[in-house]
Amino acid sequence: MAVKSTSSKSDYKSVSAKVSSDSQSFTSVVKEFLYKYKTTTPKRLRVLDAYLAYVLLTGIIQFIYCCIAGTFPFNSFLSGFISCVASFILAVCLRMHSNPQNKNVFIPSCPESAYADFIFAHVILHLVVFNFIG
Repeated sequence: MAVKSTSSKSDYKSVSAKVSSDSQSFTSVVKEFLYKYKTTTPKRLRVLDAYLAYVLLTGIIQFIYCCIAGTFPFNSFLSGFISCVASFILAVCLRMHSNPQNKNVFIPSCPESAYADFIFAHVILHLVVFNFIG
C-alpha cells in the first residue's frame, strides 16, 4: 500500500513563517539586551567586559594554534594558556567586586581595594609565568 504525502504548500509556508518569526524574535532579544546593557552597565564594568572578551579571545586563539601547529615549546604554550585562564579568572573577580549591585555581598566594599588586589595578583601571576617559561 502506498503512503500518501500529506505535506502541502501551506505547511511549508507556516514553517518558513515560524522560522522568520523566530529569527526576528532572536534579533529583537539581542537588540534589547544590548540596549539595556549599554544603558544600565557602568562604563567601568564595560571596560572590564571588553578586557574579559580580549583575554578569552586570546586564550581561544592560543588553543587553536596549539591544535594546528603543535606544542613544541610546551612550557611556552602552557605558560601562555595558564596566563590567559588566570587573567580571566582574576578579571571576573575584579568585576564581581567592582559591580555596584554587589555592595551588600562584599563587605566592606571598596573598588580601589579590589583594583589593588587585582594588580598585586597579576604581578604574582606574571612572575610565576615568567619563571615557568624558563
